[in-house]
Amino acid sequence: MAVLATRVTSRSTLAVLERALTLYRRLWRTSVLSSFVLPVMFLVSIGVGVGGHVGQVGGTDYLSWIVPGVLASTAFQMAVGECTYPVLGDFKWVRAYHAMRATPVEPGDMVCGWLLYILIRVEISVAVFLVITASFGTLHSPLALLTPLVCALVALAVAAPTMAFAASVDQDSYFALLFRFVLIPSTLFGGVFFPVDRLPALIRPLAWLSPLWHGAELNRAATLGTAPPWPVAAHAGYLLVFAGAGIAWAFHAFRKRLQD
Repeated sequence: MAVLATRVTSRSTLAVLERALTLYRRLWRTSVLSSFVLPVMFLVSIGVGVGGHVGQVGGTDYLSWIVPGVLASTAFQMAVGECTYPVLGDFKWVRAYHAMRATPVEPGDMVCGWLLYILIRVEISVAVFLVITASFGTLHSPLALLTPLVCALVALAVAAPTMAFAASVDQDSYFALLFRFVLIPSTLFGGVFFPVDRLPALIRPLAWLSPLWHGAELNRAATLGTAPPWPVAAHAGYLLVFAGAGIAWAFHAFRKRLQD
């Protein structure tokens, strides 16, 4: 994490970020549905529709209970999506990273520049989603203003290792395994739609391993003004360690791929 903070001011890192933002400015319309519309539709269909039958969870109406989970899930899914095909594509098909390597841009600058881009994308989506959910009366504490920070931690914890994975494979068919065995199970069983303590005891530790669960619980504590299952420092520390390890792996994977 210290490396990321140091490289934020690097001219080469900012150049990579500028490239990503320039591309997004031309292609942003293709992401409107997944970044803004789908989360809101999900919230209304599940939170309002299903919530009418569920009633309350832990003394909280179901819509208010799932909002923080959907916020974390939005960051989680966006980070995975933006760090799979785009990263592999810039290695294998576009070869943008090879072009960057012919300049003073280092592999670490490529990683950090793309991570900054992910954070900007996530924060915009989360901010819009937060405003919309506030109109539903689902935010019960001023601490809800901290949820963008939590979502940023979730995005970093997920994006960095996903980037490393994408830089380590040569076929996009591996992403189907990632989506099937990581993305979907984490979304379904990561505490977004129902409490993890409803899962069988043997499966709960798998949910605790997911950064999504830690993000969802921190967001829930913030929006409801309640205490999370673990101490806040433990949840945040887990996300920071996950992100730090992922960044280190991504640095190594990018260097190795560009040397081959």
